[in-house]
Amino acid sequence: MTMKLTIMTGTDKDFFERGKAFARKLDRGERVEPECIISFEDPQELLELITTAKMNIFKAVKSEPGSIAEIARRLHRDRSAVTRDINKLADAGLVSVEVKPFRGHGRMKVISAAADTFQLMAQVG
Repeated sequence: MTMKLTIMTGTDKDFFERGKAFARKLDRGERVEPECIISFEDPQELLELITTAKMNIFKAVKSEPGSIAEIARRLHRDRSAVTRDINKLADAGLVSVEVKPFRGHGRMKVISAAADTFQLMAQVG
């Protein structure tokens, strides 16, 4: 979990400019650190991802990965609400969901943070 993770607003043009800059560095033989950028064109979509409830889940699984039921119990939240939030965090790439065998009960999803921290950048207007 040492990869740099940035959540930001940006346009398609910004995306392609970052790609060109990355390619130029590689062409020059420069070292390029691994990073992950999650970009939203609409700032409202970014705000929907970083709600207090979702950030509490991120912090909880960063501290101690666990099943959805365990996370819901630790956060004193309804399991179905936690499941919805985890699905959104996983779709965005902030958490990972690993399916593991669960002795005597089939399978269990273990949720963990995709990064130790993330940087948030937003530009409005």
